[in-house]
Amino acid sequence: MEGDADIARTAALFADPARVRVLLALADGRALAASVLAAEARLSAPGVSAHLAKLRSAGLVVAEKSGRHRFYRLAGPDTAELLETLARCSPSQPVTSLREGTRAEALRTARTCYDHLAGRLGVAVTSALLARGALAGPDDTRRRPGDRISAPLGEHPYTLGPAAAGVFGALGVDVEGVAAGRRPLLKFCLDWSEQRHHLAGALGAAVATRFLDAGWVTRRSQAHRALRLTPDGAQALEAHLGLAA
Repeated sequence: MEGDADIARTAALFADPARVRVLLALADGRALAASVLAAEARLSAPGVSAHLAKLRSAGLVVAEKSGRHRFYRLAGPDTAELLETLARCSPSQPVTSLREGTRAEALRTARTCYDHLAGRLGVAVTSALLARGALAGPDDTRRRPGDRISAPLGEHPYTLGPAAAGVFGALGVDVEGVAAGRRPLLKFCLDWSEQRHHLAGALGAAVATRFLDAGWVTRRSQAHRALRLTPDGAQALEAHLGLAA
């Protein structure tokens, strides 16, 4: 017989800033090498190994082997959602250096939210999809009364619009193919930095994957969620969505 969930044990894992940096580096769903995570968390190799062992023991992180190398990723979307929940309940860290300010601004400009686009770029793309009839719903994507900060919308008012196939097709995303999968097609998150909704779900993930594969956005670093819009990306967004960089 088992007792109540040991919340305190799990919560204690988030009390170490370095361990949280490891988890945040994995928050976009990718698998990263321990050396990359050590650099991101500013830890030695033995230090990051000790933290990863605790996270694996708690079921928050899993390891995958590729040849002689081992890579680590979040155990699943529940872990990512737990990070988002804690972020919503936490105050912002003070910016004490130019490097920290640059990093914070980069995250607000464009980033991944697990596996979809977020930040100013994410909400701008979502607004443009609404304006072009690829999505149908409210007149804007701003926060509504009662929306929790950065919360996924359980019941959202958005649907595919009459121009969905054409607009998403021009971007290189096959809506019917994406819809054939088991994952929910349409979900929306309330962007924590912009207080507006951005596209998530299977369709949001497909858009983000297309942007990365086409070179329209690139990752600013291997372990950082921030994205950089490339000149080709700016040209494509203007041509297909009417977005000026």
